[in-house]
Amino acid sequence: MGGEPGGEYGRREAKLRAARPLLLVVDADPERLERCEAELQRGFGSDYRVRGELTTAAALNCLQIAHDLQHRVAVVMVDRALPDDERSQILAAARTQHPDARRALLIEWGAWRDRSTASAILSAMSVGDINYYVLKPWTTQDELFHRTIAEFIQEWSRFEVTNLREVVVLASERSVRAQEIRSMLTRNGIPNAFRATASVQADAVLEWLGEPDPGDGVLVWMSAVGGALLRDPTDVEIAEAWGVSTSLADEDTAFDLLVIGAGPGGLAAAVYASSEGLRTLVVEREAIGGQAGTSSLIRNYLGFSRGVRGSELAQRGYQQAWVFGAHFTLMRSVVRLEKQDGHFVAEIGDVGEVTARAVVLASGVAYRRLGVPALEELMGRGVYYGASVSEAHGLMDRDAVVVGGGNSAGQAVLHLARYCRLVTLVIRGKDLSATMSQYLIDAIDAAPNVTLQTSREVVDGGGDGQLQWITLRERTTDAEERLNADGLFVMIGAVPGTEWLPDIVAREQHGFVLTGSDAAADPAWTEDRPPQPYETTLPGLFAIGDVRSGSVKRVASAVGEGSVVVSQIHAHLKVSSDA
Repeated sequence: MGGEPGGEYGRREAKLRAARPLLLVVDADPERLERCEAELQRGFGSDYRVRGELTTAAALNCLQIAHDLQHRVAVVMVDRALPDDERSQILAAARTQHPDARRALLIEWGAWRDRSTASAILSAMSVGDINYYVLKPWTTQDELFHRTIAEFIQEWSRFEVTNLREVVVLASERSVRAQEIRSMLTRNGIPNAFRATASVQADAVLEWLGEPDPGDGVLVWMSAVGGALLRDPTDVEIAEAWGVSTSLADEDTAFDLLVIGAGPGGLAAAVYASSEGLRTLVVEREAIGGQAGTSSLIRNYLGFSRGVRGSELAQRGYQQAWVFGAHFTLMRSVVRLEKQDGHFVAEIGDVGEVTARAVVLASGVAYRRLGVPALEELMGRGVYYGASVSEAHGLMDRDAVVVGGGNSAGQAVLHLARYCRLVTLVIRGKDLSATMSQYLIDAIDAAPNVTLQTSREVVDGGGDGQLQWITLRERTTDAEERLNADGLFVMIGAVPGTEWLPDIVAREQHGFVLTGSDAAADPAWTEDRPPQPYETTLPGLFAIGDVRSGSVKRVASAVGEGSVVVSQIHAHLKVSSDA
């Protein structure tokens, strides 16, 4: 059972893929084109086909042939100096015929001195023509060029569906459980691929494993982790097989800091606390990254100029905290929290009790439900709450609807637009300006296969075991319209889920936790000192990120709060020790 990806199974996969993936570079200057080709061949020629074209017509023909032969295209690079209309033709063809391919603008060294170059890059990124830019190699063995292309290839490989992935899920296309597993894997940053039963690729996997068709069940093959094969596993079994802890050793029950939630804020708190010597435990009920982990691309986070997937950003934070010594218990919930003799006692479901000297509440929020019974029955069968980006490939050339006007909804729309025939964005308001970043609004306006439906809400939907249609109601006239929909992604606001906290923790009317000056003004605060900025009405319990009343709903803000709160924790622990 299992085996090396490069063995017999790898040879079978190679037959399915027919040819090495293509790296295409287009430059009208023969000398510069030759240098690009030479550097690409030197760095990647053994595993990728390198093709250089001097003209737009030749480049378009190359892309068309690859599409017709179902050959994979990994990276397409187009010279900035080409006429705008020709450059747009090539990039549009790459986007529509090879939606997984990474697309880049080739620019000369020193071109950054011209502001029009930056404007062209930003404009092309905003409308989805390119992922980023590439500096042309200026010498032989240009390692910056090689590194940039390698990063593009790595990004492409994570989306390329025919690539053998670290985890392979085999099940029927209509399997609700398989969708849940894929979503869980993706949100936790675990590279995975889906093989629909009765497909050529699934048959190749089953033959290699010596397994029968799972029927209504699900097989999970951990090809990169010893070839472990799981039959109808629970989420906890999958996590444990991957090597992620969902429990604690009997002796690991006393901590300096308990962090509840592993979203951006919780991860930042864990990184800073553990790096500063605090024995830290992080408990997460669902997936690393929280709501941010569902974002297909966060483009305005400092330091990630090409943008970063929410799951990748979360994985980096998780790895940082883990290296510094933080403990993690995933897919578990804190069900009870109380303070006894100056220490907190927390009960973790299916794990037991732990103690901590301070607690950071970073549990974020959960998406609100539509409350339409017919659609609730289709959960996992075309209806999804949150940006389930793992579903995009399954909607190739189909119709999708996204409900919501925030940034997460906008990012989901643009990701789905790469694959879907039509994406409809539905919002209750009259426009997006009050709830969505301008760069996302511009990209949505420019996408040819995206439509915006304003002042509308989803009131019905259905299908034969799978979502096939939804009904929209115009809010001012009550007029109804039925739309074809193969996928419905709902992001209509969120609730904090803080009802389990002890009564002494003050909350506003919607359940968001009061901190700082708001906590000081509440009768529940009885100390003879003011609370610290992120401290709640229960001394030693801090709240950060989306769960906190008055928070800024941005990833960068949550990370900032997670880092700042650690200094407040140190101050609390010092006072507690001196008392």
